[in-house]
Amino acid sequence: MTAPIWDPQQYSRFEAERDRAALDLLVRLPEDLSPAEIWDLGCGTGQHAALLKRRHPRAHVHGLDASEAMIAEARALTADVDWRTGDITTWAPDRPADLIFANASLQWLPDHEPLFRRLAEALAPGGVLAVQMPLSWETRHHRLMRETVAEAPWASRLTEATARVQVMPVEAYYDVLAPLCADIDIWSTTYLHVLAGENAVLEWMKGTALRPYLTVLADDAPMRDTFLSTLGSRLSEAFPRRATGETLLPFPRLFLVARRG
Repeated sequence: MTAPIWDPQQYSRFEAERDRAALDLLVRLPEDLSPAEIWDLGCGTGQHAALLKRRHPRAHVHGLDASEAMIAEARALTADVDWRTGDITTWAPDRPADLIFANASLQWLPDHEPLFRRLAEALAPGGVLAVQMPLSWETRHHRLMRETVAEAPWASRLTEATARVQVMPVEAYYDVLAPLCADIDIWSTTYLHVLAGENAVLEWMKGTALRPYLTVLADDAPMRDTFLSTLGSRLSEAFPRRATGETLLPFPRLFLVARRG
């Protein structure tokens, strides 16, 4: 399978809308948490790791991401953060973590039951696992994407592309974490994003969900452009641009904050 190549500029195009969920997750961290070791897993361009460092200046803050392009952007920030390129599936902290923050990253990884158990086991006593994941599998724009991916002439090339997994039922996350964590809070929210620009939902997806497919088609510009045009037409019909110029995109997300006993 092909790992996606990330485009920091495309990802940041809707930064305010993407940032909302991360900030909502940060607000729900325990008020008495005073972490010494913080890990931001899937840190992207680093804004949230930098924010955590400002909030906890005495903590050792680490930002991990598989994309060298994203880490390069993060290193350009004036933040005292230990930036690392690496894979969450093989990650292990140098010492037990007091806070593991994973915003919109774990949905790309398989085998959530052992993954979440391993993350909880990496926490120090009283440490917190804070996770946000899109619940996009059954959304209309993701169904249209999967239907388009399955069509000729690109289907044979795209079937092996790495794509996000379908998250487990919320009860399954509770069952995995309950033996290790004394306090577990799980909830979901649907945001109504108001997006600006032409074919805004396609542009939104080009920053995240479409990255694996665009990576595979990077060597065939005509096929890539036809694929994007086909999907873009379907998305524009499903999410029409309003007379005032905005496009509305409902987007559900799952949140989880668990504290190690």
